[in-house]
Amino acid sequence: MNAMLETPELPAVFDGVKLAAVAAVLYVIVRCLNLKSPTAPPDLYFQDSGLSRFLLKSCPLLTKEYIPPLIWGKSGHIQTALYGKMGRVRSPHPYGHRKFITMSDGATSTFDLFEPLAEHCVGDDITMVICPGIANHSEKQYIRTFVDYAQKNGYRCAVLNHLGALPNIELTSPRMFTYGCTWEFGAMVNYIKKTYPLTQLVVVGFSLGGNIVCKYLGETQANQEKVLCCVSVCQGYSALRAQETFMQWDQCRRFYNFLMADNMKKIILSHRQALFGDHVKKPQSLEDTDLSRLYTATSLMQVDDNVMRKFHGYNSLKEYYEEESCMRYLHRIYVPLMLVNAADDPLVHESLLTIPKSLSEKRENVMFVLPLHGGHLGFFEGSVLFPEPLTWMDKLVVEYANAICQWERNKLQCSDTEQVEADLE
Repeated sequence: MNAMLETPELPAVFDGVKLAAVAAVLYVIVRCLNLKSPTAPPDLYFQDSGLSRFLLKSCPLLTKEYIPPLIWGKSGHIQTALYGKMGRVRSPHPYGHRKFITMSDGATSTFDLFEPLAEHCVGDDITMVICPGIANHSEKQYIRTFVDYAQKNGYRCAVLNHLGALPNIELTSPRMFTYGCTWEFGAMVNYIKKTYPLTQLVVVGFSLGGNIVCKYLGETQANQEKVLCCVSVCQGYSALRAQETFMQWDQCRRFYNFLMADNMKKIILSHRQALFGDHVKKPQSLEDTDLSRLYTATSLMQVDDNVMRKFHGYNSLKEYYEEESCMRYLHRIYVPLMLVNAADDPLVHESLLTIPKSLSEKRENVMFVLPLHGGHLGFFEGSVLFPEPLTWMDKLVVEYANAICQWERNKLQCSDTEQVEADLE
């Protein structure tokens, strides 16, 4: 009799379990999607100067809220995953010409050249020289989207194709791109300077490309000639300091590390004959390469230690990371420099962001921009669910470049006025 009286209570118990399960799922969704995170303008780190005040007035995106898509845009992981898998939505197909340069060691470097589609806002000839992220090239969707937008704002664009990254271009020497080798980027810049002697340059680097362009500018003062400014987006500044964080499971960095290492292995092995074939005249450092270790590598550090550092004869992984990182070159850059990272970038540990923060506190030419959201090269914008084709990052880089061009034009006009007044006296 008692059992019969208790039976009707069982559905209530099950309902309670269901409610608890739903609540748990909703909690996980809210936490994973970071829905409670606020939207805000990016944090800015800079020294008060005439240039910084002009930039704040001329670049509204620096002081406006960056508003990512409501449902998923506050998750750095989803922003990063969408960039990695999809690149961009409704990406355009800008028309360009592929250029080939034979390097001194026999390597064939390529870049794609895109002419402007409108007159620049200051009426000058300006070329953006662009270095993509790791294993990327001009055919990647995020590059195509950015190039198309820059062209429509009056910029000529030259986009480096990392050595070995294009699947239809064979290697012609036993070498491919590395973390900080600036040879191919420098060759592209020299080609642009020679072909367009009146042009001025805006230097742009994404992720690994940010490291390369900053290192290139800091290597010698001559590399900064005709350069108006430089923009670096989502780089990590120091591979030596980053390697420890890449082995941590915090923010799933160890998983991202594995995915990037797997991609690098595929690229290297697709060029195995050109790099390791018996008929190839290899440098001594590559002779002892054990491909079996490459097959079993599960991290970028293992790939770098077994193969990448040997392309340039480094004796150790530590030496390779120290020499190839831009951190030791940043203080030698004298042109206006904007460094952009996202606070929720799962690839760049927050400890690495002390590097640009410290630099911006010491150098008047440096501005560090740190939005709360954006992931790694994501920075998607949109209302609720679907992102816009153009990202916050695309608009910010062009807006900053336009402001610097106007700043230089104003300086020139002031200088001309002062000269006229001096002549009248």
